[in-house]
Amino acid sequence: MLKLPDIKKIVIAGAGLMGASMAQIFARWGYSVTLYDISAEGIEKGKNLITINQRALLDQNEVSESLSREVVSRISYTMEKDVFGEADFVIEAIVENMKVKLDFWKEASNLASDDAVLTTNTSGLSITEMAAAVRKPERFCGMHWVNPPHIVPLVEVIDGEKTAEETIQIVYDIALSVHKHPVVVHGDPRGFLLNRLQYALLREALYIVEKGYASVKDVDDVMKYGLGMRYACIGPFETVDLGGLDTFFRIGSYLFAELSDAKGVLEPLAELYREGAYGTKTGKGFYDYSNGGAERKIEKRDKDFLKVAKCLYEGL
Repeated sequence: MLKLPDIKKIVIAGAGLMGASMAQIFARWGYSVTLYDISAEGIEKGKNLITINQRALLDQNEVSESLSREVVSRISYTMEKDVFGEADFVIEAIVENMKVKLDFWKEASNLASDDAVLTTNTSGLSITEMAAAVRKPERFCGMHWVNPPHIVPLVEVIDGEKTAEETIQIVYDIALSVHKHPVVVHGDPRGFLLNRLQYALLREALYIVEKGYASVKDVDDVMKYGLGMRYACIGPFETVDLGGLDTFFRIGSYLFAELSDAKGVLEPLAELYREGAYGTKTGKGFYDYSNGGAERKIEKRDKDFLKVAKCLYEGL
């Protein structure tokens, strides 16, 4: 298996939102990147996303004009599968569907060299199950990036039953090499860490709205102006230490029993799903994004994320 200094050529499968953003990150830190997609339309969308992201970074003075040009020049595009044979490191960021991913890895892992490191950017599908389609599965693991990956520092590195420790270490180190903050997840739990925590919170948020305790906006405001600010600086266990374990124990003794333990999707989310209201991508979700609202929301999110990310990076 290749060592970190030997990894020069990155191939990313899937030129969508995640793949295009990851391509920029690796290119920014000196790697040669090829963005693969099955369609010309996908390639064009990837190019457009990279242009938009680079413009936003320039506007925020996060990159210089010269660095932005360098980033773009280090990224190439292809629809030819033989590119996987040239890769030192592969990241798959295609549709979140196990069958599609299994079909992809059965082919790509046979095209890749024996020394290449192989990773999937799944948000929570089983690494062990996916590895069944991978030739030499000891070189395969999860590498879950967080949207938008060109801004958010976190990367989850997840092992499967057959993943070698050496693979985990290489993927961890390559995340550090592109100035990300990796964490290692053992045991291949469904949803990994971020999504397990995110969905536990989302379940309670939906339950609060369903019960009529607060509006959608007020729940969001509690997160943005209270918990979100806290958790950007300290985690849940640090919060307990600073607040006092005795206090949290006493509150937990009566509050845990009151929290939602629903095993299915709660109605406020299910209803919007049935209506086809998928959020910014359709112009309506919990909020209205008509008349350019989606673009404005994404632009504001990225600007705000950049400010928070800058503070977090300074603390590393």
